[in-house]
Amino acid sequence: QKSCGKGLFNLTCSHLNLAEKEYFGLEFRSQAGNHVWLEPLKPITKQVKNPKEVLFKFMVKFFPVDPGHLREELTRYLFTLQIKKDLALGRLPCSDKSAALLVSHLLQSELGDFHEETDQQHLATHRYLPNQEYLDNKIMHYHRRHSGKTPAESDVQLLDVARKLEMYGIRPHPASDGEGTQINLAVTHMGVLVLRGNTKINTFNWSKIRKLSFKRKHFLIKLHANISALCKDTLEFTMASRDACKAFWKTCVEYHAFFRLSEEPKSKPKALLCSKGSSFRYSGRTQRQMLEHGRKAKMKSLPFERKHYTSRYDERQCRSSPDLLTDVSKQV
Repeated sequence: QKSCGKGLFNLTCSHLNLAEKEYFGLEFRSQAGNHVWLEPLKPITKQVKNPKEVLFKFMVKFFPVDPGHLREELTRYLFTLQIKKDLALGRLPCSDKSAALLVSHLLQSELGDFHEETDQQHLATHRYLPNQEYLDNKIMHYHRRHSGKTPAESDVQLLDVARKLEMYGIRPHPASDGEGTQINLAVTHMGVLVLRGNTKINTFNWSKIRKLSFKRKHFLIKLHANISALCKDTLEFTMASRDACKAFWKTCVEYHAFFRLSEEPKSKPKALLCSKGSSFRYSGRTQRQMLEHGRKAKMKSLPFERKHYTSRYDERQCRSSPDLLTDVSKQV
């Protein structure tokens, strides 16, 4: 409990034997009720009032535009688990065809080659989609086509389908615009998005943005002069609270650093008498550093064993595994 957030996060990644850890983070519900990321450079006790009573969720934090950049099979598998969870919770809206195709790749990875009776029994007892009962036949129709695919190949194909979805990697944050219209804000590798429901109505690329800031519960986007000639210099959005606004601002700061900077930003020296503004910054390798390391190292993928519901992989020699989500806190 006396450690900084990085201590707990690194212990989690060590437990998983995870090399490409910067794509992930630990999320928890703050005392104010907001979902926030555990900050690596800040003591845990300054972020969480009762650490023993808080549930930390290990989740994908940064979604690359091309999952093909993920070097390790384990990383791709964990991304697949995130997509699987988002589908089940309705957080990844998509067409029935895309949803059925995604689930069919999950079945190929978890069950092996198509077998009608086994598929029917499995779909009857496992919930992959909120409206799954209407799509069982379509799911099995696609699963039949994947014969011979290994779990690793299924992960690659699932992520290739997922990355083309409109809401891939988007976590909406409720807000309202200057006219009081309810909208959602989100941040991706390309910049800040404004959505109405699940429809993108505006995109502010990083190249257009001069500064992101917040004042109380108001989130401010300041644009470069050549952009603001066409519209207002500063765009203002109102969020539910100051805490919600600050949490989204921090996510934007980290997204910009991870996808746009060539290396981890340096810490700024603290002022002796007083300081203005937040000292928050991204901590860890940027995506560019990770890709360069992967090219230079040319390391072999770290072996790992995945968990399966059944063992219809006799020809492929797939082994069962311990649960990846074993409680890590006992090791602290």
